[in-house]
Amino acid sequence: MKKYILLAFMVFFLTCDDGDINTINLDFEDTFTALECNGNIILYKTKSDPAESLAIVLNGLTIEDLQNITNSTEYNIDGNTVRFNYRTYSNATIDGNEVFCSNIPPSSVMIISDDESSAGTITITNVLVEEDDDGIPAEFEDINGNGDLDDDDTDMDGVPNYLDEDDDGDNVSTSNEDVDPNGDGDFSDALDTDGDGTPNYLDNDDDGDGIETRDEENISQDLNPINDISADINGVPTEDYLNPNVAVQAIDTSQFYHHEIQQTYTITIIVRDFNLSTLTQQELDFGTLSGSGSTSSRVPDLIFN
Repeated sequence: MKKYILLAFMVFFLTCDDGDINTINLDFEDTFTALECNGNIILYKTKSDPAESLAIVLNGLTIEDLQNITNSTEYNIDGNTVRFNYRTYSNATIDGNEVFCSNIPPSSVMIISDDESSAGTITITNVLVEEDDDGIPAEFEDINGNGDLDDDDTDMDGVPNYLDEDDDGDNVSTSNEDVDPNGDGDFSDALDTDGDGTPNYLDNDDDGDGIETRDEENISQDLNPINDISADINGVPTEDYLNPNVAVQAIDTSQFYHHEIQQTYTITIIVRDFNLSTLTQQELDFGTLSGSGSTSSRVPDLIFN
């Protein structure tokens, strides 16, 4: 369910120094903020007492680029595309959009000094965690037990089980197949409707009636067998795909429903060997940026019949 991908790339700085700073306080918070504006990524942090900012400018990249790059990349600095600077302000409150994204800062913002490093390197490391959020931890999705999560793909859709929110490809999400009935973290008692030894979340014919679960859409053909109930068991309305007494192949389903992979990322930055007008420092922990989102499955519309 989870995968860790490390991203690291070095960025060299070469910019101009136009400030004259007598005292510098680099005691900022541990986190930073990211903005996209004017074709740049602005990574910055601010403080109000005294009013200061540190900023990194990366031209031609997006925040998504930082989240998803998986190989080491080096950028040569030309003084315009990559910049690292320190500023002081007369204002106690600094608005990042106003200061970094406006060609002309508002009159309410007065920059006292603007000092840029003429050298240095920056290391950006991204830890990307991908998961299917299906209720089963990744370590329990190593079906063949060989320690390699990427070769366990029950439905052969190209997405390994730990990233697949529908492991058996029956168009019923794994999280809806009662993988842990008593909530004790033991998945050995996962629901097995037909008692064939294969739990429903890995069985493409859950009720063992010879009709694949994804084809038991007798009411509505919408890639969702859960909403098809045409009979009951002992007076209880039961989904057709769980009712062995309903063995009608309504359709010949040819696609999986659209999957999404959940992602969280943590980006950290270390700046080394930079120089400001009155400070040369070997290393600065610029901080971290964390976030989350989702991405389409690698093969969301695979034809399998």
